[in-house]
Parts: sequence; structure tokens; C-alpha cells
Amino acid sequence: MSAAGQVGIVLVSHSAQLAASVAELARGLAGGAPSVPLAPAGGLPDGGLGTSSELIAAAAREVDRGAGVAVLADLGSAVLTVKSLLAEGDELPEGTRLVDAPFVEGAVAAVVTAAAGGALDEVEAAAQEAYSYHKV
Repeated sequence: MSAAGQVGIVLVSHSAQLAASVAELARGLAGGAPSVPLAPAGGLPDGGLGTSSELIAAAAREVDRGAGVAVLADLGSAVLTVKSLLAEGDELPEGTRLVDAPFVEGAVAAVVTAAAGGALDEVEAAAQEAYSYHKV
């Protein structure tokens, strides 16, 4: 684990329920991983479908422990919202990174790696490697 703290993870989805469920699944498959700072950022503030820059920024601040924040997003506009926040430069904690990975498998790999004390580069690499998981 980094001396500065642990990597935080934010799961961005168009659906609050989906983001929360993937967070629960990832934490469960990582043996509970109670120490991993993990937050879902799904849906709109009113509970509807969509993405909210405010919810994403709040989740990133919540999980920031000084070792970086890995953000995984589900679909197009969620990715664009995160990219927009990163471009603004002051809404997300320093060291926040959008990770190009499959949402579910990438989240599980990221949480497992963060739980083992992986640095941000290792968390990102593990999540990206999930693209190579074949089911047949």
C-alpha cells in the first residue's frame, strides 16, 4: 500500500442501483474488502437515470485517501461526464484517473487489487486486464 494511503475507487453508472450493486458485488468478491474506499456514483440526484457531475465529484472526494482515485464508468455519457470533470481540473481530487475497463469485471479486479495494497497504476492495470477475460 502507498505510504500516502489507499487507492479509492468510484463506480459511475447511469443507474444508482446498478452502481451500488456492482460496488456490493466487487466488495463481496474481494472478501468484504472493508478497507477499500469504494463509492458508487449512479444516476441523477433526483434518483432518475443519468449521470451527475456533482455525485461523481462527491464520491471521488469521499474515497480519496491520497493514493489516487480510479474511476470506472458504465456507458458513453458517464465516460464523457468523467472526462469533462477531469478536463476542468478542479472538481476531482488530484490523482483521479478514468480507467478504461469493463464495468463489472473491472470493478472486481480493481477492488481486489486495491484491497491487496496495489498502487493506482496496479489497480488500473488489473481493471484493464479484465478485458481479456473470456467466458467461452
